[in-house]
Amino acid sequence: MNLNRVKEILASSEEIPVHYHGIPVWIVSVEETSSMATVHARGNHDEKRLVSIDELK
Repeated sequence: MNLNRVKEILASSEEIPVHYHGIPVWIVSVEETSSMATVHARGNHDEKRLVSIDELK
């Protein structure tokens, strides 16, 4: 995925499916300078992880 698409998803009011290595995730935030996003698995809001946006689908 690219940075512009991540920003579109964050700004959208619709629920847009996003996956990280086959696991459905929510994007919490994005760090534009490092192209990293904070995500958490759907249903598990406690475990957040910082991932490269290139690994999101």
